[in-house]
Amino acid sequence: MQYKLRPLILILILLCGNAYAQDQKDSTNAARHDTDTTERISSSFSIIFGKYPKHRQGVYVTHGGNGALLSFASMKDNGVHVRNIPRFTLFFNVGSNFNKDFSKNFGIFTGINIKNIGLISKPYDSLKLKQRVYTLGVPLGFKIGDLNSGSFFFFAGGEVDLAFNYKEKQFVDGKKVRKFNEWFSDRTPLIMPSLFAGMRFEPGFGLKVQYYPQNFFNKDFKTRDKDNNVFTPYKNTEAQLVFVTLSYNFSGMDIFKIKSKRHYMKMKSGKAEIEVNY
Repeated sequence: MQYKLRPLILILILLCGNAYAQDQKDSTNAARHDTDTTERISSSFSIIFGKYPKHRQGVYVTHGGNGALLSFASMKDNGVHVRNIPRFTLFFNVGSNFNKDFSKNFGIFTGINIKNIGLISKPYDSLKLKQRVYTLGVPLGFKIGDLNSGSFFFFAGGEVDLAFNYKEKQFVDGKKVRKFNEWFSDRTPLIMPSLFAGMRFEPGFGLKVQYYPQNFFNKDFKTRDKDNNVFTPYKNTEAQLVFVTLSYNFSGMDIFKIKSKRHYMKMKSGKAEIEVNY
């Protein structure tokens, strides 16, 4: 296709060259703007030659979030395994990433994310507990793969979360008997580090696994029972979380896409514009 266009391009250049020779007062010299080279033939017609970047330039933002989360927990009390139920949640998981690509195959990212993480346990057959925290997280990771078109790439890294709201529900024989939430609660650690890894596929499907090696509960937390006696409910409790999410915030992948043909020619006449890639 590019060879068929060359005669047309040469003819246009010759015609424009004649127009330039006939009326020098209405023409401008060649101008350069970034990677573009512009030849202005008259006040109403111009030809622009340019080159597309090999990868996304500068820092760019992608939006989205973790989407639906399916959480699991490894939980023990006094060294004895505690039965727990996988926890599924859709809300409230949102975030944005700030990306920097160093080539079409390698980049890094950071960002900010709000996540709803927690666990559901059954210490006894009659008792069920739902415990969760909202966290504000800052990830730092890298990406390897096809970053230009987003057809496939792998990403991994670490994240530090700030737990800002704790909520607990207690059920006895299937009936909810207690519910409360606390801002910046001492029941969990304030800072919760984690590791993550995942893959991103075209046209927008993602899979990420995130693991929290730290105990979900604060063993030093103290409270009072009904008789006003002080006790530490999580002293002998260990719980590590892992969750899987089926989408991650590299959404809007069209902004990644780089033209497969490296060069272009734009012809402008007034408001009309034609672009040819080669």
